[in-house]
Amino acid sequence: MNETTKRVFKWFWAWNDDKEEAWLREMAQQGWHLKKVGAFGAYTFEQGEPRNVTYRLDFQSDGKEEETYLQLFTDAGWEHVGAMGGWQYFRIETPEDEHPEIYTDNTSKIQKYQRVLLFLVIFLPILIATAGSDADDPLFVQIVGWAMVPILLIYIYATIRLIARINELKKM
Repeated sequence: MNETTKRVFKWFWAWNDDKEEAWLREMAQQGWHLKKVGAFGAYTFEQGEPRNVTYRLDFQSDGKEEETYLQLFTDAGWEHVGAMGGWQYFRIETPEDEHPEIYTDNTSKIQKYQRVLLFLVIFLPILIATAGSDADDPLFVQIVGWAMVPILLIYIYATIRLIARINELKKM
């Protein structure tokens, strides 16, 4: 990396995607523009002129209609910056007092969080199968089992928080 790029590692929770969008906007206002999104919260920024950019995140783990999906955003003026684990990153340059949305109704926002929940539900059997491994080494099985406990707790916590976010949007 040189002085005109920097890499930041930052984890975000699915129910706090609005905070992630605000952080990306602040980075752009400081002259750091998202260039690439990598695995495990690795962001690469490129230095440039400070700009007012609105970032929005969407969750689409099904890539069947990806070209049509991305074209829809392009037609609306959004630039697709990248993807990380099903999360799609979009941006659009805006005046300082404007904050356009990709979803203008709560029903669509709820559906986004429901897609994240569905992804978690589909991933759960894999997680459980890993925890219940039947390897020949009982010590290995015990270590894997204990290592899975915090992961499962985080998984349960994430599910509860996503359901709470959905319920919050339903009340609005």
